[in-house]
Amino acid sequence: SAIYELSCEAYKHLGKTSNYYWIDPDGSGTLGPLKVYCNMTEDKVWTTVYHDLQMQTSVGGSSVEKLPVLQLNYSATMDQISAITSSAEYCEQFISYSCKMSRLLNTPEGNPYTWWVGKANEKHYYWGGSGPGIQKCACGIERNCTDPKYYCNCDADYKQWRKDSGMLTYKEHLPVSQVVVGDVDRPGSEAKVSVGPVRCQGDRNYWNAASFVTSSSYLHFSTFQGETSADISFYFKTSASDGVFLENLGNTDFIKLELKSASEVSFSFDVGNGPVEIVVRSPNPLNDDQWHRVNAERNVKQASLQVDQLPLEVRKAPSEGHTRLELYSQLYVGAAGGQRGFLGCIRSLRMNGVTLDLEERAKVTPGVKPGCSGHCTSYGMYCANGGKCVEKYNGYSCDCSKTAYDGPFCIKDVGAFFEEGMWLRYNFRSLGTSAKDLVSRTLLSSADPEITAPDLSLNKEELSFSFSTTKFPCVLLYVSSYTPDFMAVLVNPTGNLQIRYNLGGTKEPYNIDIDHRNMANGQPHTVNVTRNGRDIVLQLDHYPPTTYSLPATSDIQFNSPKALFLGKVIEIGKIDQDIYKYNTPGFTGCLSRVQFNQIAPLKAALRPTNASSHVHIQGELVESNCGASPLTIPPMSAATDPWHLDSASADFPYNGQAIGDGVNRNSAIIGGVIAVVIFTILCTLVFLIRYMFRHKGTYHTNEAKGAESAESADAAIMNNDPNFTETIDESKKEWLI
Repeated sequence: SAIYELSCEAYKHLGKTSNYYWIDPDGSGTLGPLKVYCNMTEDKVWTTVYHDLQMQTSVGGSSVEKLPVLQLNYSATMDQISAITSSAEYCEQFISYSCKMSRLLNTPEGNPYTWWVGKANEKHYYWGGSGPGIQKCACGIERNCTDPKYYCNCDADYKQWRKDSGMLTYKEHLPVSQVVVGDVDRPGSEAKVSVGPVRCQGDRNYWNAASFVTSSSYLHFSTFQGETSADISFYFKTSASDGVFLENLGNTDFIKLELKSASEVSFSFDVGNGPVEIVVRSPNPLNDDQWHRVNAERNVKQASLQVDQLPLEVRKAPSEGHTRLELYSQLYVGAAGGQRGFLGCIRSLRMNGVTLDLEERAKVTPGVKPGCSGHCTSYGMYCANGGKCVEKYNGYSCDCSKTAYDGPFCIKDVGAFFEEGMWLRYNFRSLGTSAKDLVSRTLLSSADPEITAPDLSLNKEELSFSFSTTKFPCVLLYVSSYTPDFMAVLVNPTGNLQIRYNLGGTKEPYNIDIDHRNMANGQPHTVNVTRNGRDIVLQLDHYPPTTYSLPATSDIQFNSPKALFLGKVIEIGKIDQDIYKYNTPGFTGCLSRVQFNQIAPLKAALRPTNASSHVHIQGELVESNCGASPLTIPPMSAATDPWHLDSASADFPYNGQAIGDGVNRNSAIIGGVIAVVIFTILCTLVFLIRYMFRHKGTYHTNEAKGAESAESADAAIMNNDPNFTETIDESKKEWLI
């Protein structure tokens, strides 16, 4: 039975992320498995097969008798690539011809100088961006060629470099196996050819499905030709407890697959030695409306049946007797010969490597509907971190909009690097319409949307993020309010984490100090804080969660939350003394996947969403996963690591630079890095020594000055500039020390 999946689409539905995978497009057929790159994007899955032709391969100075032929050797056979292209919904391959006095297709009337050879060794005289039977390049279709008399830029025969390039998308002609270049034999003629990898998207076979609505409905196909070997695989989904999946009869011979009970699948056949039945019993019910996979095989030596990942049931064939399965009737999928048929959905039904087109047949058959619904019941679990599964006609996708993550499964951290002095503010109230306020309020809590924003108060918060830094003290995150209430996550002067709550009712803010753990060690750390009324649960990294309680006198309402700050607090009114101190010079480091209730401020800043109007940034926010918790960044596999040179594999990078100079390049880069590191350390030392001497006697007085003048400075700045937070310049920020 197949140990590899049939396609990249199948790997995506096992929750796999982008990487190189072995796929076996015809199951256990003759083609054998091949290695491809599967790129799982948000809504599509791309399968990429590489070849060994360098990008910008130069051609020139050859005799007329022998045209230069560029041969492309792929990391797969032509038949294997055909299996991928034929089941794909769309395929493309980039092709480009750069020319200097070298004509390409000899338009408008002449015989082409250059052509490419595709599937089945057919020659093709069209170019990227154009289509079959049209002897034109992309510029000829778009009517923007350098010289309008010609249909290709290169056909104008200029002495300057020109280029014709585009995608070949007629998948029946792909892949490109050769490019034959003609017009490079004159003095001064030169050309460069580039061909990209074959990229295909979608898998029509994987989602080819039919829903059986009544127990008497069936689809019929021509007789199954499986005399000496049969390999049948499909997925099913049902809430019924029994029914026939498929059957094909002969005079006495037959082959049949059925759901015998809610937990049993049976594979039975007779090749003339009497009926044989193999049954797989599942410990869990199979009629749970989830997808289950069935794989049945029979050859002259043995027969086997597998359901999902349950153990394979095998039955050896008798050493004597008949071995040929002789069938005459049509193949029935669903109810056959008056038996109770299968109720539910069957998809991706393959018989000896060929996918039966259930969808087309179902369109013209009463009692059977094309396609299936309800993929989320089986695949919704792959949408992680609060991502919502969205049903699609052929499959599902994950909606990550209410999370701090993105990517196809909502597991890619969205994070950023903060330079010193940079900060981000997320206003819970939008400055715009009340409709936007409503959105923000529902995200902030599940409270009654009728309450106006300043009156909103929270009984519970959920906060999670990860960060890395080497500088302390600093403010990581601060939530301000229209009242004295606030919440802050800080790294204190000893490099330890502190959570600070001020909800009123206590003289001093309530602090949770996590001593004995240096959080400013440059490593990514994850922080999860959940408050429900008086109870606060804190989880740091992978340590067990610890529970804390607000003092008995403390209020348990976080009144009128106003804004969330990352990196620094720039807020009107009186601010906690310590936080003033920690505010300068500000946070330097990385923050990632910040989420406060349902608000993801960093994602709103880095991805245009309807919440982006709530965000204000001071400085330049650079996206980076440097603060991502280590769990989400797997080490580079040998296949994707650009420095891992594996001569045995035929995975050629798209940009196809020569790999020969890899070693020299490595040592040059390593040398360069070491030089930069040493230089940086020296600079830092010089800076630190100067800084220490400069600040030796002044630290305490600065602090006091800041405290005395805070109120008046506030007033002064606000009077000058109503929009002050947007325009504080460096000199005005002094009062924040």
